[in-house]
Amino acid sequence: MITAIREVRRAKGLTLEEVAARCVPPTTAQTVGRLEMGTRTVSVGWLNRIAAALGVNAADLVKLPERPEIPVAALLESSGAQAPRRPASVVPPHAEPGMVAVSVTAGIGDYRAGDEIWCRTLAPEAFAGALNRDVLVPRPAGRFLFGRLIGREGDRLHLLPLGAGARQQVVADPPWIAEAIRLVRAL
Repeated sequence: MITAIREVRRAKGLTLEEVAARCVPPTTAQTVGRLEMGTRTVSVGWLNRIAAALGVNAADLVKLPERPEIPVAALLESSGAQAPRRPASVVPPHAEPGMVAVSVTAGIGDYRAGDEIWCRTLAPEAFAGALNRDVLVPRPAGRFLFGRLIGREGDRLHLLPLGAGARQQVVADPPWIAEAIRLVRAL
């Protein structure tokens, strides 16, 4: 099986040691390196462990002939654009189950008209993980609130809407929220 473990790891800026430590249970950097190079067989179990450590779906680590990849032409740094030292590629975004999107129709805060904000839905027990992130919160009668989750007191969430001078909003006991995880912007 041909995998994209190395490409995904490098795209996320992680070392072999960091990926090995994130595995459950932890493994060694040498093992991760062997899985990347193909000198050790990548079983479904290993594929799932590495995918979880990288925060991607296992399918994102498998190279298929029809899977589109985009070659990296340059690395943008503070000193300017530089050619990559090694060939690299990126994989276009992949939707996960339970995702929802927010389409921006008028610029507000850091978002521009035409942006798409991909969000991962979270159950109440996972709300704390979205602290200081932009979230979509359902309200009664089919309305929503979108803003920065700045606090939680029991079943009450405190959000700061995106507009300048906006006042803090409090939402009690939402059944779910959706954490912004990816911004898709056309240039």
